[in-house]
Amino acid sequence: MKINRISPQSSKYLQIISTIAKSPEKLHFIGKLPSERMTTVAIVGSRKPTAYGKEVTHKFAYELASRGIIIISGLALGVDAIAHRAALEAGGKTIAVLANGVDTIYPANHKSLANDIINSDGAIISEYEPGIAARSFQFLARNRIVSGLSDAVIVTEAAIRSGTLSTVSHALEQGREVFVVPGNITSPLSAGCNNLIKQGAHPITCVEDILEIIAPNLLQPQSILALGANPQESIIIELLQSGIRDGDELQYQSSIDASEFAQTLTMMEINGKIRGLGGNQWTLR
Repeated sequence: MKINRISPQSSKYLQIISTIAKSPEKLHFIGKLPSERMTTVAIVGSRKPTAYGKEVTHKFAYELASRGIIIISGLALGVDAIAHRAALEAGGKTIAVLANGVDTIYPANHKSLANDIINSDGAIISEYEPGIAARSFQFLARNRIVSGLSDAVIVTEAAIRSGTLSTVSHALEQGREVFVVPGNITSPLSAGCNNLIKQGAHPITCVEDILEIIAPNLLQPQSILALGANPQESIIIELLQSGIRDGDELQYQSSIDASEFAQTLTMMEINGKIRGLGGNQWTLR
């Protein structure tokens, strides 16, 4: 694939990065960058998220991308990859910032994801020349570009000493908004998030919390609760909206025959109304 080289000053989309500390004079990229500035949100977090972290990361990335917001992250394991993939599933655009030359995908098992990003009119970008391998200090330097290209940064799950917090530090220095998903106070992987909230970061529980601050024009009128294609689907949707996730509990509470319940769940998943979280856990799209 063709490797392009560009000065941030020459791109309306990239110009925002010209004001950050140690702004790169050039960037290398493969794929397609927006021709105009578009609202962009970085989503970052743990490389080993819990089931909760995976769910909320997918939720925010998917819903923001479906509103036309570009999702940016670092192509790393865990939260980064989930955010990129969710944006693609929503039919949106996503950009991955690498800590090495764009001629090599790191980690290597994300090569397929990188190709999907490029083939969906997104891009992988880096300040490093092709041929430069990833080194530990370059990941920290990369984080300033992740936040610098964004209008806001979302932390979905992070431990108290998570490397994710360096992205937050850069975001604050750059004057970007910082949003944090609250977590269980007994979970070590939520300690970093909860601490950021105590320090003044915006706590968020829905996509509207973000849009109200960075893109109020994208807010939609209060939506009507989702309706099912039949009474069985409507019951399941209502139960999911009430917070029930477990499949066995959903079947029990719905009073739907087990075989009919399984068939209904299958059709709802095929039609994109629900999404499996693994372990017989379900959530609405």
